[in-house]
Amino acid sequence: MKTDVFHLHALSALHVGVGQAVGVVDLPIARAKATNLPLVPGSALKGVLRDEFADHADQALLFGPERIDNPEGAHAGAIAFGDAHLLLLPVRSLAGIMAWATCPFILARYAADLRRAGAAAPPAPPSVSAGRMLAVTKSELHLSSGKAVFEDLDLAIDEGKAEAWARHFADLLFADDGDSARQFPAHFAILSDADFGFLADTATEVRARIRIDDERGTVEKGALWYEENLPSESVLWGVLGIGPGRKPACTAADTHQRFHAGMGKERLLQIGGKATIGRGLVRFITQGKAP
Repeated sequence: MKTDVFHLHALSALHVGVGQAVGVVDLPIARAKATNLPLVPGSALKGVLRDEFADHADQALLFGPERIDNPEGAHAGAIAFGDAHLLLLPVRSLAGIMAWATCPFILARYAADLRRAGAAAPPAPPSVSAGRMLAVTKSELHLSSGKAVFEDLDLAIDEGKAEAWARHFADLLFADDGDSARQFPAHFAILSDADFGFLADTATEVRARIRIDDERGTVEKGALWYEENLPSESVLWGVLGIGPGRKPACTAADTHQRFHAGMGKERLLQIGGKATIGRGLVRFITQGKAP
């Protein structure tokens, strides 16, 4: 089996929910049980990518048959989809407008997946103390006092210690956008695990929604609810396992080539709910290599 790492870059607010919940937020987003960090389930991604191959001859080979009319035609698809985990969280900054934040815990998990996929060795995950952040030289995120303020957090800045990771993400996400690639490092920050966990819990986007009564032109009784979203500019990563094809029979290398030939390096997708009000527009970025 071949292993590939993919990335999702949200171009609009992203809502992949878990249904209704008891609490202030009626429609929360999906989160990992152990870490409580936001994620996009692999099942949501598989369905969207299957639709992208709707008119492609390799759809059944890659994703399995759409329906099973008889036992003879049953077979599993060649691709196993992992969940997409939060990698970079955009947060409001008092200086520089916005920061892309991450933490050592996330970077260590991400680096391990890159190594398993045979990608170029990433930088070593750094160590960061609570109340501090690592940034590049000439970061746009510090105030005249020398500190940064993200949402409700005041953070001391260690400049010049996030260069390698900032360049890695700039080259990955904005390979064909020179202006964005140049601007990204100055807005990149590595926080401690504790500080990032606090922001991942409290700095997501919550929007109020209403439904209007057509006859009266006012809000229907009880038709006020709150939806949680991952904010626009969030970045997630996940893993694809690409195995040999069953029908027709082919090697994992052949399946790998067919998938990437069909997808290309980058694809614009809509993932999750609320599509008609602009949610879930993402860039799907692959790192597949030729077999």
